[in-house]
Amino acid sequence: MSERTEEETVSYEIVDRVAWVKFNRPEKRNCMSPKLNRQMLRVIEKLEFDDNVGVLVLTGEGTAWSAGMDLKEYFRETEALGLQGTRHAQREAYAWWKRLRWYQKPTIAMVNGWCFGGGYGPLFACDLAYASEDAQFGLSEINWGILPGGGATKVAQVLMPFRKAMYHAMLGENLTGREAEEAGLVNEALPADKLKARVGEVANKLLEKNPWALKATKDAMRRVGEMTYENAEDYLIRAQEALNFFDNEARKEGMRQFLDDKTYKPGLGAYDLSKQKK
Repeated sequence: MSERTEEETVSYEIVDRVAWVKFNRPEKRNCMSPKLNRQMLRVIEKLEFDDNVGVLVLTGEGTAWSAGMDLKEYFRETEALGLQGTRHAQREAYAWWKRLRWYQKPTIAMVNGWCFGGGYGPLFACDLAYASEDAQFGLSEINWGILPGGGATKVAQVLMPFRKAMYHAMLGENLTGREAEEAGLVNEALPADKLKARVGEVANKLLEKNPWALKATKDAMRRVGEMTYENAEDYLIRAQEALNFFDNEARKEGMRQFLDDKTYKPGLGAYDLSKQKK
């Protein structure tokens, strides 16, 4: 096929408040080019504060999630432009990964196929991750003479037990979706024909939760990992106070339904958001 335009490198649709965003370079196993990185940032920025979207799912068109960075377009062609070209391409990629890590809404990676190298950046950026059992996860950089950059080494070290991460990075051997689940890279691996239904189920559960509480929880989980226990305690106290100030009606309504109406139990489900004052 003819080369895709920048706009065509990413596609999305919104169904029942879930935005299904796709890497859309199936002919290249959805590897990330400068064009794709620029377009992905535009798309997720557009969806972040869209009232029609409550959850974002990131997946891939065709048989891959993302095979990592495009060796020709991201590496060779940008390196030919010198250090300025390399840094510019890096910033375009890291910009949307960072935006996704701190996204306003819950995010889910639906890994439907290959996830390699640079693909670990957006994988980690998503709050939750589900994979098909036959997906392939790999840090193949060692096989062509570099280290897993772009945050991939950090992702493996954070999500995986140390010895497993070290082996994964040093040997360059792939993991199946099931092995990725066991190693901690994803929440769950499922048969390919059941993957989308499971992700949709989780997305719908997230839509039932208070969105401001979800955002505060997402941020807290990422922040406290780098804190001492005492610093985390203090941060969480301040974060809860800020949430109460910003969205106190949620706290009041949740307590009212539990204490007064006795219509739900926090340990078994969420309170009814439709009854909360706007």
